[in-house]
Amino acid sequence: MSHAFFRAQSDPTGHPEVLHPEPEASSGWIGGQLRGMAVGAVLARAVERELVVRARTDLRPVRWTLDLFRPVFMRPCTTRVQVVRDGRRLSLFDAILIQDGRPVARAGALYLRPGPTPDGICWAPATTADPPPTDREPSPEQNRVYFSDARGWSPDARAHHNTARTGIWHRPIAVVVGERPTPFQFVAGLADVTNVVTNLGSNGLEYINADATLTLTRLPEGDEAGLVGLDRLAQDGIALGTAAIYDRKGVFGTATVSSLANTRGPADLGAIGAHSSQVPAR
Repeated sequence: MSHAFFRAQSDPTGHPEVLHPEPEASSGWIGGQLRGMAVGAVLARAVERELVVRARTDLRPVRWTLDLFRPVFMRPCTTRVQVVRDGRRLSLFDAILIQDGRPVARAGALYLRPGPTPDGICWAPATTADPPPTDREPSPEQNRVYFSDARGWSPDARAHHNTARTGIWHRPIAVVVGERPTPFQFVAGLADVTNVVTNLGSNGLEYINADATLTLTRLPEGDEAGLVGLDRLAQDGIALGTAAIYDRKGVFGTATVSSLANTRGPADLGAIGAHSSQVPAR
């Protein structure tokens, strides 16, 4: 992969690994800040490294919650993971992103051990989502294409500034230079893009998300996955949006964001490579 969010610098003395942001991590909202997709992906990487240390290959991630509570700047940062519980069938981890000596974002990861599905039948909605035709997939120079019910699939976000339902089809971006992103790192970062899927409207993207929550029944298969809007509520400058997350085999989870109206005006997704979110400067 030609792009990555960070370059890692290891410390042989045992100090925490330092992560240096690459240009791909830059947010399109405010100059000098990291995009939420990079923050989510690098915290997912930190949790997965803890799982490797504990040799927990029997677990599957089922819930991921990211809180973007301070601006994260294009400066070096570190991660820290706390084990809340590491049980036989359930494990829970908290991950923190640290910059300039203070926490700037956090995430919680719930892992469960899969097993047989019971025989009983429960109600479920008939949620379906269609990936783009192969001739509308992202080109080698892109990592996403956009969809709206009004315009279909296209690479230009500005073509979808309308009131129709929106979707995105994405390819993975490396979290750290020289490392191939895992499926979980991919979708943990992709959860942040729910802000674009649920809040892109007639004037562009006017909301900025403060969190992202992902729920999964499985991980994506292959190097593609998409989001399509399911629900949205908005009042008094606060918006709640939910999207289905899917691959070419079908829907395998949902993602939800809580967002604030951005007082500095809409983001120009077309001009900045469709980078998504970060908390506004306070």
